[in-house]
Amino acid sequence: MKLVEKYFPGLAAEQKKRFDLLPAIYGEWNAKINVISRKDIEHLEERHILHSLAIARFISFKPGTRVLDVGTGGGFPGIPLAIFFPEVKFHLADSVGKKIKVVEEAVKSTGLKNVTAEKARAEDLKMNFDFIVSRAVAPMKEIFDWTRHLIAPQDQHAIANGWILLKGGDLSKEIMALKRKCSVVEVSTYFSESFFDKKAVVYFSSR
Repeated sequence: MKLVEKYFPGLAAEQKKRFDLLPAIYGEWNAKINVISRKDIEHLEERHILHSLAIARFISFKPGTRVLDVGTGGGFPGIPLAIFFPEVKFHLADSVGKKIKVVEEAVKSTGLKNVTAEKARAEDLKMNFDFIVSRAVAPMKEIFDWTRHLIAPQDQHAIANGWILLKGGDLSKEIMALKRKCSVVEVSTYFSESFFDKKAVVYFSSR
C-alpha cells in the first residue's frame, strides 16, 4: 500500500496489515462476483482504496460516530474508512445481495469489528446516522431523498451532520437539482495522481 502510506504515513501496524490484505481479498472475490470492473481491479489501491480515503482528508470522524455507506457495492468507501477510523461505527448497505456477500467476506478476512453490513434499500433503513457517505451511486438529489430520514439530529463535529459524497465530472446540474448549499473540494488538492482530476468530495447538511 505505497500510495496509502505516502499520504497517510502515521498508520498503525494493524491498519497497514488490513490495507495490505485488501488486494488479495478483492482479487479473489472479483473473480467469482464481478463487483469491480476488470480494468480497475489492477488499480485497486489508487482508484478504490485511496479514493475512498479522500473522505478521511475532508473530515476526521470522532470516536463513536455513526456512518452509513449507502450503495456500498463491494465496500467502498466504507471498508477503507473503517480501517482508517477503527473507533467509528460503519454500516454498509446495498440492495444487491452478492455485493453484500463480498463486503461480509472482506470484513471477516480483515478482522474488522466496527462494520455491519445489510442487504437493503436505503429507503427501508430505520437507524440514525451522523453522516452518510457514498461513491458514484446516484445523483445527489436522489441520495438525499432516499436517506434524509436517517440523519441524527444531534451534531458532534464542527460541521453539521449530513452527507459526504465522492463525485466526479461536472456537478453543476446535480447541485442545482439538490437545491442545498454544498461544499465542494477537489480530490486533487489531497492526492496528486491524475486519476483524481475532476473528482470531488461534496458535503451538504439536512439544514
